[in-house]
Amino acid sequence: MASATLPAGLLDALRQAGRVVFLTGSGVSAESGVPTFRDALTGLWSRFRPEELATPEAFRRDPQLVWDWYRERRRQVAAVMPNPAHHAIAALQAWLPETLLVTQNVDGLHQRAGSADTVEFHGNLFSNRCRACGHEAPQLDPEIAAPPPCPDCGELMGPGVVWFGEAIPGEALQRAWRGAAEADVLLAVGTSGLVTPAAALPEVARQAGARVAEINLHPTPLSAQADFVVTGPAALSLPAMVAALIKKSP
Repeated sequence: MASATLPAGLLDALRQAGRVVFLTGSGVSAESGVPTFRDALTGLWSRFRPEELATPEAFRRDPQLVWDWYRERRRQVAAVMPNPAHHAIAALQAWLPETLLVTQNVDGLHQRAGSADTVEFHGNLFSNRCRACGHEAPQLDPEIAAPPPCPDCGELMGPGVVWFGEAIPGEALQRAWRGAAEADVLLAVGTSGLVTPAAALPEVARQAGARVAEINLHPTPLSAQADFVVTGPAALSLPAMVAALIKKSP
């Protein structure tokens, strides 16, 4: 595998940083083989649009249909493993404890790689949430055939992800905004820079004086504003970055 070329200024900024924030998107999970939100609509599901299934209205109308689609997505995710980018972020968190991870991904791969302090902006595929009373519970088995009843109120529980038309959880939003505002360096990795409000986090950090880096396969709306741009796979760039930091640390 070819070695990654990293901007020297980025390594210097990270060595001097007290607080680092990662913002990760679907590109990181795609390198593990996780289909993106729209890529998942293949085969029997190709006649549906994501906006037709990932809504509270769709679940109220046909909970089994929505559950079956998410069961297929859970199967897909359960079959893959965290990649070197996930492990590199976890290693940096261990090396620099003031490292916050904000992810737009719902697959839990960061946690499986060892990341503990994780803000899940869009929820988690392997949990369930009752939209009636707010009760949440883990759902680790992807083969559960039907939406379970809520133990608190008896309504059907749906996947613990943020659907179209739902708000980002208040605690996740607050922690992400505060982290970006207090960061010395923010790294946006594998994210399109198009999905709000997460797309605003790099600008929040930049306005507060942080250096902003982007790691992505392709240019995004963030590229022109970033202090550092690394073009290429995160699974190559991030391990090289962490190895360089830890090797040269005092």
